[in-house]
Amino acid sequence: MFPVACTNCHAPYPELGVPYRCPACTGIFDYTQIWLYRPPENRRDLPGIWRFHESMGLTSHTPIVSLSEGNTALVWSEAFGHQVAFKCEYLNPSGSFKDRGSALLVSFLQARGVSDAMEDSSGNAGASFAAYAARGGLTAHVLMPEKVSGSKRRQIELYGAEVVAIPGPRSNAAKVAQEEAERGAVYASHAYLPFNLPGYATIAYELVEQMERSPGTVIMPVGQGGLLLGIGRGFEALYNAGIIERIPTLVGVQARACAPFWALTTHGPAGLAWVAEGDTLAEGIRIHHPVRGDVILRWMESHQGSFVAVDEEEILPGRDQLAQRGLYVEPTSAVTWAALAQVVDRIPEPIAVVLTGSGLKYADWER
Repeated sequence: MFPVACTNCHAPYPELGVPYRCPACTGIFDYTQIWLYRPPENRRDLPGIWRFHESMGLTSHTPIVSLSEGNTALVWSEAFGHQVAFKCEYLNPSGSFKDRGSALLVSFLQARGVSDAMEDSSGNAGASFAAYAARGGLTAHVLMPEKVSGSKRRQIELYGAEVVAIPGPRSNAAKVAQEEAERGAVYASHAYLPFNLPGYATIAYELVEQMERSPGTVIMPVGQGGLLLGIGRGFEALYNAGIIERIPTLVGVQARACAPFWALTTHGPAGLAWVAEGDTLAEGIRIHHPVRGDVILRWMESHQGSFVAVDEEEILPGRDQLAQRGLYVEPTSAVTWAALAQVVDRIPEPIAVVLTGSGLKYADWER
């Protein structure tokens, strides 16, 4: 495994147990180096993203928990006078990009002998965790806001996980999960634990394979920002390996109702004063205090990335425009359409847009 350590006191990740924060100083764990990319030609016998096994820093003894995630379609379509490549991550087994991370996270839990774990989620991460926990034989508990769409809750329940509905905003579910972790529960957090990030990097690897070159720009929704960080580091690994000549420009999209990255990069520290955990149709990116916020901001600054915000009234029309191109996504993914309209004429081509979650997860809201 590539080395993981506390970003604060630099203590290595413990050999035993699954702490979600550093036991010594409560700091956040992260990888201490960019992953080494190795072409996967000789590992096509492995399922899904596991053909990139050697690029994820895993040992040959790491258990493989897979539902054949990854290898998602890349669909080209006209948008605002440009040809744009849409990466259809909603075609993953549980209906979102989270499956790439959950495959690695649950495999790590299995390697550590964990049989019972919890996660907090606004929906997609919980559904993905529940699916892979079922696949790996783990008992799963998912803490989620009580207002989350019923289709996501039902999906989690059908995988066999316990759903615990938490009153109030998304941040309350995380707070309760942390309290349970203090009592000894295994908190398999997709926000705090870094082990899902190499899974998200495989999107970068696949984009370069499918496009037969590096994208000029990649646009994606951003909540916690793990997807952006994983993809960015994936392109770094490709660049360091000499596979691509430049790292693409990344554009992170937030709903204006809860847009801390956009507020800070647009208005400076003063902009954070008016950031709220406001209600938004884009429930998957309603994150007020991103756990890896500082790391993500530094990465974006050093690689000339940017953030844009989308107004609430733009989200469903964007969803409809994507659907009319055969791409049926939930509102969280649909924020990318309005963002594309904002930036398409001033970003490097070719342009790729990551569509993160299935529209089927939202359908029952409109009845």
